[in-house]
Amino acid sequence: MTICVALRAEEVAVRRGTAAPVTRVGMRASRAAVIAGGDEPVAMLGVAGGVAPYVQVGDVVVATEVRSDGVVVQCASAALLAGALRRAGLTVHLGPIETRRSLDRGDDVARLAMTGAVAVDMESATVAEAVGSRPFATVRVITDTAAAPLTRPGIVRDGYRALRTVTRVAPIVSQWAAAAGDREVRLAAPRSFCAGVERAIDIVQRALDRYGAPIYVRRQIVHNAHIVAELEARGAVFVEELGEVPEGARVIFAAHGVTPAVRDEATNRGLSVIDATCPLVAKVHSEVRRYAARDATVFLIGHRDHEEVVGTVGEAADHVVVVDGESEAELAQAADPDNVAYVMQTTLAVDEAERIAGKLRQRFPALVAPRSDDICYATSNRQVAVREIAAESELVLVVGSTNSSNSQRLVEVARRAGAQAHLVDDVTGIDLDWLRGVRRVGITAGASAPPHLVDEIVHCLHGLGAVDLREISAVEENVTFTLPREVS
Repeated sequence: MTICVALRAEEVAVRRGTAAPVTRVGMRASRAAVIAGGDEPVAMLGVAGGVAPYVQVGDVVVATEVRSDGVVVQCASAALLAGALRRAGLTVHLGPIETRRSLDRGDDVARLAMTGAVAVDMESATVAEAVGSRPFATVRVITDTAAAPLTRPGIVRDGYRALRTVTRVAPIVSQWAAAAGDREVRLAAPRSFCAGVERAIDIVQRALDRYGAPIYVRRQIVHNAHIVAELEARGAVFVEELGEVPEGARVIFAAHGVTPAVRDEATNRGLSVIDATCPLVAKVHSEVRRYAARDATVFLIGHRDHEEVVGTVGEAADHVVVVDGESEAELAQAADPDNVAYVMQTTLAVDEAERIAGKLRQRFPALVAPRSDDICYATSNRQVAVREIAAESELVLVVGSTNSSNSQRLVEVARRAGAQAHLVDDVTGIDLDWLRGVRRVGITAGASAPPHLVDEIVHCLHGLGAVDLREISAVEENVTFTLPREVS
């Protein structure tokens, strides 16, 4: 790789942080031609002026694009690099960097901010044009802003501080370069939203449209931080318990279901309830009630702290025994071994759940199985798909939040298929070291992860080199669920 700087002081700062080659292109990139040709990644690193009003002296700006006089060069891998810098403890902003021939002052900065620019320098766009199609990144540390101009008394002190930050940035930029390279990328299909998640999100959105904000939602409507944040921005208020909801207000139950005790509490407090429980979860609740009516012991295969399991247990707590793993199946007890049944959490790994059920069958020959599979069709389909891409991949990235059970299971399935696999909330969660030397990457997403998060990862990988992109389809999905009458 090559790290480009404009000034001698920036060169010294970079060399303190990395052994990567450093090229001084001069102020206004007057010597940018020296980096033309070649195929190695190039990064522009140094100090710059802040333009956006929220940018502070000492902050780091990673360019999503650099532009000058109508020329715009995309920096597609910016979010990957920004994520790594944030994990290093730096305050990082993503956005356009404008290259100008002269330093802007006063009103010029305000006008530039109106264009969406985050920072301004005198070299990045010129260097980007010289780089051509090679992987390119620009990282700048802010030394001055409209509120703290270059001519202020403290500029020398702040300049030294910025250069120390440049030294901290340099090794991470080297990591970015080491992650560059051409890749085969395989997308699992199906991935992302299932019918139950789409239904739950649609319920909240329609409730906001029909009844207006605030709409209270007990727990996360689905287990994804991005979805929760988007709905909060529209006026949804997420609460842990119904005690946080004003009496008489409207509340939505999340897709994972609730206990009868929660429903009773809502009735007693005069709350208007809209039930977003996934129909497949509601099916498991119904099975538990049916088995309990026969006075059977019901083994619930699942993770005992998961919200879905808590809600299911509540349907018949005196009859349900949670079995969380094969070792617990070997020790499970029943009041009457000849009157036993089992159900499953809908988001389990299919192979692991079947092994647990097999242990229970060995111990209880009279064990009654559900009338149809409890594990959600979407969970099963995504596990089949991730197994297929894992067979062709060195690394599998699963997009989903850490509290998403079905996303966690996708990681486990991929690892059992022989691939390195990691769960990431979005592109900024990808560790650059995971990509080093990896040429075959598989990508999928849990049933509660928005599809655009996968698109952003693919976009960033394009910024590291050429991408051979192919979708591997395991099965077609065409399931839909009806909406409750309150929002239909």
